[in-house]
Amino acid sequence: MRVAALLFALGSAPFASAFTAQAQDPLPSHALDTAAQLRERALADDTGYRIIESLTTEVGPRLPGSEADARAVAWAVAKFESLGFDRVWTEPVTFPKWERRSERAAVVGAHAQPLVVTALGGSPGGTVEAEIVRYATFAELEAAPADAVAGKIVFVDFVMERTRDGSGYDAAGPVRSRGPSVAASKGAAGFLMRSLSTSRNRVANTGITRFAEGVTPIPAAATSLPDAEQLVRLLERGPVRVRMELDCGWNGEYTSHNVIAELTGREAPDEIVVIASHLDSWDHGTGAVDDASGVGITAAAAHLIAQLPQRPRRSIRVIAFANEEQGLIGARQYAQRHAGAMAQHVIGAESDFGSGRIYAFNTSAKDATHALSRQIAGALAPLGIEFQPQQGGPGPDIIPLAQAGMPWAWLGQDGSGYFDLHHNADDTLDKVDAADVKHNVAAYVVFAYLAAEAAADFRVPAASE
Repeated sequence: MRVAALLFALGSAPFASAFTAQAQDPLPSHALDTAAQLRERALADDTGYRIIESLTTEVGPRLPGSEADARAVAWAVAKFESLGFDRVWTEPVTFPKWERRSERAAVVGAHAQPLVVTALGGSPGGTVEAEIVRYATFAELEAAPADAVAGKIVFVDFVMERTRDGSGYDAAGPVRSRGPSVAASKGAAGFLMRSLSTSRNRVANTGITRFAEGVTPIPAAATSLPDAEQLVRLLERGPVRVRMELDCGWNGEYTSHNVIAELTGREAPDEIVVIASHLDSWDHGTGAVDDASGVGITAAAAHLIAQLPQRPRRSIRVIAFANEEQGLIGARQYAQRHAGAMAQHVIGAESDFGSGRIYAFNTSAKDATHALSRQIAGALAPLGIEFQPQQGGPGPDIIPLAQAGMPWAWLGQDGSGYFDLHHNADDTLDKVDAADVKHNVAAYVVFAYLAAEAAADFRVPAASE
C-alpha cells in the first residue's frame, strides 16, 4: 500500500491508496459503450421526475423531526424497494428537534403595516418590539459598538448576488448563520435580515442559525426582499419600530433515519461509489428543488444501472441523508458509523442544488491528466458538460465523508435561478423542469456507472511518492 494525499476545496487530508498506478486509459471501450447507452436511455426516461412528483405530492414538506419526516423515511424505503436495488436499509440519526408554530411581524407606529417574515431555524420563540438599526453587511454588524444595538432589533440588509455556481450564497452565508449570535452578543433584543434570496416575490427564506456558547439566543427572522426594501424606504423617513412575534424553538430530541439503497458490485462489493441527496426539507414549500430533485435524480440513475444484464464491478450506494438542513447531521453520523470502511468508499457525489442542467464536471483529483476523471468527462461531454479541473468541491453531505477520506466528484448544476426558490414557499413541483431532470439523471448514470465499473482509483498520490 502507498500513502496518498488529496487536497480538496475545504482543506487537506491523508488517504491510503488501495490501487497501483493505472494505465493511461483505465476504462475499456465496452464500459464506455455501455455508459453511452445508459446516457441515451436516461434522456428518454421519466423515472427521476416521477420520483420527485411522488415525494412532493405524497409527503410534502419534510421538516426534520416532524411527523412528515417519519412519513418521508417510510416513503423512501418503499420507493427504493420498488426500483430494483439489491439491498435497502435505514440507519438511525438522532438530533435536537426544532419546531415552528407561528410567526408574524409588523411595523408599528405612524406607518404601521405587516411584514412577511419567517423564523430562522434555531431561533427561540418570543415577542420583541423595538427600533430597528440597519447594517448593510455582516462585517458592519461585527464592527458595530454594543451601545449602537443594545435593546434594538438588528436589521442586516445584505444583498445577495445571483450567480451560476452559488458563490453569492457562500458570500452571504454568515449573515444568517452567525448574524443573530453576533447581534445577541452585543445586547440586541432581536434580529431581522433580508432573506438570502434572489426572488422578487414576497416570500421569506428560512434556514438554520447557531448561537455561540455563552450567548443568550434572541428571536431571529428573515423578511422578503420587497419587505426589506420597504424598511429601507421607511428608515429614510425616520426611525422605524418593528414588532416580531415568534412561536418556535427547540423541543427535545428526535430520531430519524438515513435511507440507503445499494446495487451490489459483481467483483468488488466492498468498494462503494456513493451518489447522494438529502430527504429532509424546510417547511414552507414542498422541498421540490431542495432536495426532492436530488432524491429523484440519484435514485433514477441507479435504477437504470440496475436494469443492465450485470452489475458493475463495484457497489453503488444511493443515500438519502437525514437532516441536512440543520447541519449535515445525517451525513456526519454516517461518516462516524462507517469510519472503519471509509477507505472502501471509492468516490461520492451529491445532487443538492436543484435540477438545473449540469454544465461542468470534476473530481478531487483536480488534474486534467487524471486518466479516469478525463475518461468520465469524455463520456459526459455529449451532454454539454465541460471538464473543469481545479473547479468545484464536495456537495454538502459529501463534506463529512470527504473529511474522513473519501474522494469526491462535482457535477456542477446551473444554479442561476436556484435561490429564487431556496428555503421559501415557492419551492414547489411546478418549478422543476422534467427535461432538466432527465439531463441530470443522464449525467449521474454515466458518472456512477463508470466510477463503479473502473478498476482505477480517484485518490491522488502524494508529491513525495
